[in-house]
Amino acid sequence: MIYLKAFLTGGLICGLVQLLMDKTKLLPGRIMVLLVCTGVAAGVLGLYKPLADFAGAGATVPLCGFGYSLWEGVRAAINDDGFIGIFKGGFTASSIGISASILLSYIASLIFDPKMKK
Repeated sequence: MIYLKAFLTGGLICGLVQLLMDKTKLLPGRIMVLLVCTGVAAGVLGLYKPLADFAGAGATVPLCGFGYSLWEGVRAAINDDGFIGIFKGGFTASSIGISASILLSYIASLIFDPKMKK
């Protein structure tokens, strides 16, 4: 049942984002920023945790889940370290994902030929 919940929730999020892309003139970069900020805002308001508990990876894997993990890192760091946690919490919570994306992007650049050659 957890797979069905994750699939339906993730599909709903992706479907809403696809509608946003099709019906507005927002550029993809702005939509990505909007998703991250939505995840942070929903985390601050306490709305994202119940969704993540319900749907699991269906809510934490999309880009708004990244914003939620940034918020959770900042919240935990503020509780532990005080004011300085505002600055270090997001980096601590998302460091493994950012490191993996940088490493895998570098490996992909070594394997595949660029489409645009000078």
